[in-house]
Amino acid sequence: MWPFICQFIEKLFRETIEPAVRGANNHLSTFSFTKIDIGHQPLRINGVKVYTENVDKRQIILDLQISFVGNCEIDLEIKRYFCRAGVKSIQIHGTMRVILEPLIGDMPLIGALSLFFLRKPLLEINWTGLTNLLDVPGLNGLSDTIILDIISNYLVLPNRITVPLVSEVQLAQLRFPIPKGVLRIHFIEAQDLEGKDTYLKGIVKGKSDPYGIIRVGNQIFQSKVIKENLNPKWNEVYEALVYEHPGQELEIELFDEDPDKDDFLGSLMIDLIEVEKERLLDEWFTLDEVSKGKLHLKLEWLTLMPTAENLDKVLTSIRADKDQANDGLSSALLILYLDSARNLPHNPLEFNPDGLKKAAVQKALKSGKKINSNPNPLVLLSVGHKAQESKIRYKTNEPVWEENFTFFVHNPKRQDLEVEVRDEQHQCSLGNFKLPLSQLLESEDLTMHQRFHLSNSGPNSTINMKIALRVLSLEKQARSPDHQHSAQVKRSSLSKDARKSSFKPQVPVSPPADSNKPVPASPVTDSDKKTDVAEKSQPPNASPQWPTDLSRSSSSLHASNFTYSPSHLSVKEPTPSIASDISLPIATQELRQRLRQLENGTTLGQSPLGQIQLTIRHSSQRNKLIVVVHSCRNLIAFSEEGSDPYVRMYLLPDKRRSGRRKTHVSKKTLNPVFDQIFDFSVSLPEVQRRTLDVAVKNSGGFLSKDKGLLGKLLIPLASEELAKGWTQWYDLTEDGTRPHGAS
Repeated sequence: MWPFICQFIEKLFRETIEPAVRGANNHLSTFSFTKIDIGHQPLRINGVKVYTENVDKRQIILDLQISFVGNCEIDLEIKRYFCRAGVKSIQIHGTMRVILEPLIGDMPLIGALSLFFLRKPLLEINWTGLTNLLDVPGLNGLSDTIILDIISNYLVLPNRITVPLVSEVQLAQLRFPIPKGVLRIHFIEAQDLEGKDTYLKGIVKGKSDPYGIIRVGNQIFQSKVIKENLNPKWNEVYEALVYEHPGQELEIELFDEDPDKDDFLGSLMIDLIEVEKERLLDEWFTLDEVSKGKLHLKLEWLTLMPTAENLDKVLTSIRADKDQANDGLSSALLILYLDSARNLPHNPLEFNPDGLKKAAVQKALKSGKKINSNPNPLVLLSVGHKAQESKIRYKTNEPVWEENFTFFVHNPKRQDLEVEVRDEQHQCSLGNFKLPLSQLLESEDLTMHQRFHLSNSGPNSTINMKIALRVLSLEKQARSPDHQHSAQVKRSSLSKDARKSSFKPQVPVSPPADSNKPVPASPVTDSDKKTDVAEKSQPPNASPQWPTDLSRSSSSLHASNFTYSPSHLSVKEPTPSIASDISLPIATQELRQRLRQLENGTTLGQSPLGQIQLTIRHSSQRNKLIVVVHSCRNLIAFSEEGSDPYVRMYLLPDKRRSGRRKTHVSKKTLNPVFDQIFDFSVSLPEVQRRTLDVAVKNSGGFLSKDKGLLGKLLIPLASEELAKGWTQWYDLTEDGTRPHGAS
């Protein structure tokens, strides 16, 4: 079969990948594959497992241990920039799940075939000309590790390839996959960890700075770092979707944070079938692959219920019946299938005269282009502070998306789903509508499938969606404290080094978690605020976000809160805990008071002035320092309407006007998105002696030089990693100096 598989892959590259890359960015409009040869060495299947328990009678589940080591030749070029690059060899090793469902009583007996990886496979690519490729505008925020991670995550659940074998009607259920359950992870504390930090050249053993990385499929969470403590208390809570629990595990690794390379402190793998059986596990687990150490976890398996009869009970259990927040532990899951839109307006000005940016109009008129050409529509979906974007469909007013999205919902009685169709080309709105989730509570099976009329759009503009709400229920009662049970702990089949290389460094970029607090005996009593819509955070089933304009072309599936996924860059930053275990009434009161004072949703004691995300890299070929200003989050508000922030940069000591770089002003927001690229002409040896001066300012503060300052950042550039580059969130401070514990 291999020659025919190769024909299919070549067709996939030329007919699907090549047009998608061309349409993703103006700089890539001349992208093409000049040669595609996958090689003669076929894929090997080293073993097959067939599941006979915990499976539906109308499906067959197979796990294939696959291995591919191919000497392939894939050449590409971008003619506009005279850029050529390629791939010489590819290796991929992992467990591919094949699901044959639904089984039907007519030939061909199988309705469809679904393929995906349960967890991120081990992937290695031998590039040629990668440096040339990464110097192309629009790609210069990437690195080889980010590219590998993006590709790997597209292969992992909930991303899947579904091959239909029968009619559309029978496949409707496959297009609307309902997760098997939700795993709520209370990442509480550890004891007796190994001390990795040493003094006096290793003679004196010190302590460690432990943090944890938690993975369920392609959903990754990272805890905060507890400084100098072998018995750390994190008290953090995360929620993860579980699509396939036979064979899927909860994977946890602990590390000691160090300036150069983080030390391994132990690992743990727990079979989710055991958690589903018990519903609630609250135990100490012995860490694997180390001589000592224990980890305290509380795991809850939440079932998705298609009725609202237990909703009030669930809201009371997570304290959502009294507070007015939009964040915290989830009481329900919103599942959405975005199908298509019809009759979108050709001319955005006709229905939204204020929505089109003046600059875009002037540019179009100047170039002689017609503004009433077909739009490039995408859909922005948001629930509370969480937002996700669909793919862009180019030059059509009848777009078909066929994408799935999920949102964790704190309280469906008070929250709304907001849907906006936007034109990516003209940066304006094509229509919107708001659906109170309380309407779903009154619908049969908590489900609506219909065409929704768009407001502020054409007279017949509609969007077709299927939307379902599922209440999260623990169902069974917890066992008594004297019940002796230990969850099945599995050892990883990978070596420690292999797993660390493929698992540890790539985590979603998120704001810091809450301050360390005592472990309570009572349930969670307060919640951290999450980031605003402008952050474009994604749910846990998200695709990775690219750190450049290419992110607009990637599927927004959330990755964890990019999520808004959630943002998947090679930089260590903690994932925000959904709720912190704060049992002291005084601490809760102080936290709420602090949040009210700041009015910006940041965590207590962490980044009070907010944060800024930058990509910094030096291009030796162009002899320039390249800085991408992505976005800010949780800035302070100058007025009730927020702030009008922009970013100003100097490359110190040069503070001349000609050396100044400025972004556009983003009006009335505390979470502005800029995605603007700047460069400074300077050699690598010279730039390593310089400091990047970054200031976030409020454009309204013209009466005083200091009045408009929202926060500063000073970044010394004396790093050996500068040629490779990095993307990172930085804390803003009053004078630009790095605060204690900044990431």
